Amino acid sequence: MPTDTRATRLAVLISGGGSNLRALLDVIAADAGFGGEVVVVGSDRTDAAGLEHARTAGVATVVEELPRGADAATRAAWEQRLTEGLAAHQPEVVVLAGFMRILSGGFLARWPDRVVNTHPSLLPAFRGAHAVREALAHGVKLTGCTVHLVDEEVDHGPILAQEAVPVLPGDTEVALHERIKAVEHRLLPACVRALCHDHVTVVGRRAEVRLAPDTAEQELHP
Repeated sequence: MPTDTRATRLAVLISGGGSNLRALLDVIAADAGFGGEVVVVGSDRTDAAGLEHARTAGVATVVEELPRGADAATRAAWEQRLTEGLAAHQPEVVVLAGFMRILSGGFLARWPDRVVNTHPSLLPAFRGAHAVREALAHGVKLTGCTVHLVDEEVDHGPILAQEAVPVLPGDTEVALHERIKAVEHRLLPACVRALCHDHVTVVGRRAEVRLAPDTAEQELHP
């Protein structure tokens, strides 16, 4: 754990409504010992509704839109602009909270083992953008959410925490996703808090997570 009391600087990336961003901001506001503060919110969409959460909280925003069908050079230039926009605020941890773009190894190398994502399935099942829909189509009885560190493969990095969510008879994609989000709103802030307090240890694909000081006796295991 750091010896100083300075808050860890957090960047949050979103593409849509930003419910996980809102949950993170609420937890930080309510928890004096959280150990982190959101200093910038980034998005790939100017119309992302979650940007309003940032503005309401007085948090700076960086918006870089990526044109549909962009080629590799355009994507690289887009990512560079986004990276520079975030870096201007000197974040130490980057939180992907419903960010629907794949980031390159160059981006991840800037914040090694400090880019964290939440995904609406029990990885490694149902990777990718349609996890909830695919879980329903597959007929599983349990799905859930996973919080993990990000590597160069999609929904693949070391798992910090997982929690199961039952699939109920007659579930729709929207209904199931809302129940998964309710779990994400607890699990993602808990893992970000642990990162802020250096309570995450990664060896290969295995991560050990200890919740921050006042709940340090609890552990989250993959």
